[in-house]
Amino acid sequence: MSGKSTLDSPPTEAFKALSDPIRWNIIGQIAQVDELACLTLERTLPVSKPTISYHIKILHNAGLISTRKAGRNYHYSLRRDVLRDLLDGLWELAPMPRPVESPEDEAALPRRRRKRSGAPRFAAVPRQTAVDEAEEEVAVLTW
Repeated sequence: MSGKSTLDSPPTEAFKALSDPIRWNIIGQIAQVDELACLTLERTLPVSKPTISYHIKILHNAGLISTRKAGRNYHYSLRRDVLRDLLDGLWELAPMPRPVESPEDEAALPRRRRKRSGAPRFAAVPRQTAVDEAEEEVAVLTW
């Protein structure tokens, strides 16, 4: 089975699929590796095999993961292109500011010791505008 493209299902389906804590956990586990075996999910999730299958089906139908069968085993991979398209769609709704994307830009961010909470961090980065060359501060979202 291959994953759907973002044109096959509306973004609301992806957001609905991501809203469940078990499915969010599945996406998080798959995001850490290139491909995740179903057996791993059976060991790490506090739900039954049929429930895992149900959640995988929802994620697959939303186009967020792709599924590969090898013998009797299933392997899942994250559709990172679909997630990027979802994020791009969100940024179109509120276009400024965009997150830092290059390692060179990240090196310019101030470093502070913080507890790792999994929550996004914000930092101010000066930015020059082409109109008046004035500096302004832009909030940068980093993970």
